[in-house]
Amino acid sequence: HTAKTAHVQIADNPGRGAPGTGELDFDGLLDRLKKAGYDGWIGLEYKPGDAPSASSFAWLPAPLRAAK
Repeated sequence: HTAKTAHVQIADNPGRGAPGTGELDFDGLLDRLKKAGYDGWIGLEYKPGDAPSASSFAWLPAPLRAAK
């Protein structure tokens, strides 16, 4: 269904935390999306925790933070 998918939103499990704070294998999941032909937007839909939202993006390399 990748041709019909407008965007993907991610958060880790449990608790909707930042990627890498829970149990999900985001490298594997995002690789599966890519292999299926998805090249659309991936939004971050997680709770930043106690830190300011901007600092909660430290896990994501800076070049990947900007919109294309």
